[in-house]
Amino acid sequence: MRLLIDTHIALWLMRDAPELNAAARNIIKAADEVFFSSASMWEAAIKASIGKLPLDPVRFEEQLLIAGIQPLAVTWAHCLKLRELLSHHRDPFDRMLVAQALSEPLHLLTHDAALAAYGDLILLV
Repeated sequence: MRLLIDTHIALWLMRDAPELNAAARNIIKAADEVFFSSASMWEAAIKASIGKLPLDPVRFEEQLLIAGIQPLAVTWAHCLKLRELLSHHRDPFDRMLVAQALSEPLHLLTHDAALAAYGDLILLV
C-alpha cells in the first residue's frame, strides 16, 4: 500500500505521541511507501511561524526523511483534481491532501473524521 499521512499523523509519529494509536502505527509500518505532502509542510511552517505550533520545520523535515517518509510535491494535476471534490471539508490543506490521494492514488491516513466522506482511499484512525 502507498500511504499519504496528514499533518497530525506526521507530528504524532515524529513525537511518538500516544495520540497515534496502534492501528495507525501498524498501517504506517505495513505501507510499501509513506509520503508527506508539501502542502502539509507548508501548513506546519505557517503555523510554526505564527506561534500556533511549537515546531522547527527544518528539524521536522529532517526527522521525516530519516524515518523514510518521502516528500510529495503538489502538482498541477493535484490542483485540477480539486475541482471535482465535493464540499465535505472546507480546509484548503486537507482538500489538497484528498486531491493528491485521489490523483496518485494513495491511501490518506488521517484522524479527521470529516475526510472519510471522500471515499475508500481515506483511512480514519
